[in-house]
Amino acid sequence: MSAYGDAGLGLLGDPSRRAIFELLARRPSSVQELADELPISRPAVSQHLRVLREGGLVVSRAEGTRRIHRLNPEGVGALRTWLDGVWSAALTDFQKTAEATTPGPESRPEDVEEHP
Repeated sequence: MSAYGDAGLGLLGDPSRRAIFELLARRPSSVQELADELPISRPAVSQHLRVLREGGLVVSRAEGTRRIHRLNPEGVGALRTWLDGVWSAALTDFQKTAEATTPGPESRPEDVEEHP
């Protein structure tokens, strides 16, 4: 499943795929239901769903004569885990930078005397 790491994030780089992902986050839908909400054709929706499915972010099941698509909890979970790791590393780096550039107690502004 390629949703691990930043591959899942890359799948959402296309605005139409991102819109489909966001609609599926609200509720499972058929191709027609998605196409009704988007300014793209049913074949285009199907192509984007195929890419999302192959990337592990979407799964589908037959329901009568149509397929219902929904987000894949495993793929979305893997993407979230990756994003959490990136965010954690960014916050750690920010903290280290902030601590390295914070003036020591000897140069606090309230301790500096003003001379007129």
